[in-house]
Amino acid sequence: MRTIGNILWFVLAGLWMALGYLLAGVIQCITLIGIPFGIQSFKLAGLALWPFGRTVVIRTDRDVALGCLGNAVWLLLSGLWLALGHLLTGLLLCITIVGIPFGVASFKLAGLALAPFGRTVVARGTPAPPGTQVVMSF
Repeated sequence: MRTIGNILWFVLAGLWMALGYLLAGVIQCITLIGIPFGIQSFKLAGLALWPFGRTVVIRTDRDVALGCLGNAVWLLLSGLWLALGHLLTGLLLCITIVGIPFGVASFKLAGLALAPFGRTVVARGTPAPPGTQVVMSF
């Protein structure tokens, strides 16, 4: 079922959102300071492309202040625009009954697009790494 969901997601929303993340990552990697943000964008592009069967966990073993600073800069650079893209995609997907689960997944990704630092994506079914707490599953 996950594979069918991922294929439908890829066709309906995943490809376009992943391209948005890739574009944001390339733009951010132009400067030396933006490379960590570009790498985060590339990681989220993979999740936006093929989300089902994955879980997002919060890393509690990391420095919270540094993560908050990274999330604030991320929000200004590209997080707001990517989250708006997910919200618009989610609204369009929720027009039909079949698209509602995909719209809900898009809304979850919008929240992650606002503040990705301090979070890690793991495959569902694998034990969460030590020092982490499960936030959302797809």
